[in-house]
Amino acid sequence: MTEPLIYLNNAATTWPKPPEVLKAAADVFSSPFYEHGRTTVKDAPDYIGTTRQTVADFFGVSSPEHIIFTSSATDSLNLLIHGFAKRYGKPFHAITTDLEHNSVLRPLRTLEREGKCSLSIIRTTDPHVKPEEIGEIMTDDTALVVIGHGSNVLGSVQDIEPIGNLVRSSGVFFLVDGAQTAGQYPAKPGKLPVDAFVFTGHKSLFGLPGTGGFYIRSPEQVDPIRQGGTGVDSASQYQPEELPLKFEPGTPNYPGIAALDAGTGFVERRGVDTILSHSRTMTSYLVKALGEIDGVRLYNSSPDIPVLTFTVKGMESEDIGFILWKAYRIVVRTGLHCSPLIHERINASGGVRISLSCMNTIEECEATVAAVEEIAATI
Repeated sequence: MTEPLIYLNNAATTWPKPPEVLKAAADVFSSPFYEHGRTTVKDAPDYIGTTRQTVADFFGVSSPEHIIFTSSATDSLNLLIHGFAKRYGKPFHAITTDLEHNSVLRPLRTLEREGKCSLSIIRTTDPHVKPEEIGEIMTDDTALVVIGHGSNVLGSVQDIEPIGNLVRSSGVFFLVDGAQTAGQYPAKPGKLPVDAFVFTGHKSLFGLPGTGGFYIRSPEQVDPIRQGGTGVDSASQYQPEELPLKFEPGTPNYPGIAALDAGTGFVERRGVDTILSHSRTMTSYLVKALGEIDGVRLYNSSPDIPVLTFTVKGMESEDIGFILWKAYRIVVRTGLHCSPLIHERINASGGVRISLSCMNTIEECEATVAAVEEIAATI
C-alpha cells in the first residue's frame, strides 16, 4: 500500500486546494460568462468584478478598481518596477535587500544594466530589516524602495508600517512583495503606508497557478508596459488611463480568477489569525525538534510564517530532498529557492525548505522530523 503523501512545499504553491476552489474553476466552463464589453451575454456570472471586490475587501482596499489582476506575483513585480521606471523617465536610485526573490532582483538588475537606475542592496545581519537601514542609504536621487513582506527562505516578516512611513515621507515609491504573506499573515495594504502591494493567487490564497495581482494606491506613478484590447473605448488606439483597464489588456484568466475568489473566501472563513496560530504551533514544534537533531542547522529559529530552511552537515540539500521523497513520500524544496543573495549571507550553497499551510497537521510534522533524524543518523 502506498504511503500517504506529506506535502511541505506550500511556499512554492499550496496543495491540496480546497474543494470549493476546484469547483469554482470547473463551473466557469459550464455556461457562458460575462465579459465586460466582449459579449452580449447578460445575467451571467461576473467573475472578474466579484473577485475584484472580494480581494479588495480582504486587503482593506476601499476602491476595488485599484486591485489589478495579472498572471502572477512575478508578472506584477515586472509591471510595477518597469512601469515605474518608464513613468519616472530618468535614471534614479533604487533600494532593496538581500532577502529578496529573483522576481524583485532581476527586474531591478535589468534596469541597472540598462542605465535606468543605480541599485543599493542592503546586506542584512538580521532576518528583519530596520527602517534606519533604509534611511541611512537613501539619497536625493532615491525614487523606489522594494521590500519583500515575507522571506521565502528565512520566514521572517518585515514590519511594513514604520518602513513605509519613512520611505513615503520622502516622496519615494514604496513597493511591497506580499507573495509569501497574503492569506497566511494579517495584512491590510489598503490601510498601510504602501504605494503598491503584490500578491499571488496560488500560494496562501489557495487559488490556481496563473493568477496574481497587485494593489496600487497612486496609479499615475506607474505607466503600463503592455497594451491591448479592453472591451471598451475600442475606437482609441491608446491604452485607457482609467483603472483597472490601464493595467489589464487582453482576455483575463476567468477560471483562475473564479478560483481566486473561492480561495480568498476559504481563507476569510477560516480566519487569517486562526491560520497563523495553527501554523505557528506546527512551526514551533519543527524548530524545536529539528534543532535537537545532531548535524541539522536551522537558518532562522524564530520564523514569523511557516517557512524553515535547514541543512544536514555532510549532505547536499538535493540529496536530502531526494531521500525524503523516495523513502518517505515527503515533498519539500531544495536549492536556492530563487533567492541567491540571502544564501550568500547565511553561507549556504542551498538548503532544504519546509513550508506549511493550514492543510498540514502536527502528525505530518512529527513524521518529517522522524525522517530527517533517520537521514542525519546515516552520516
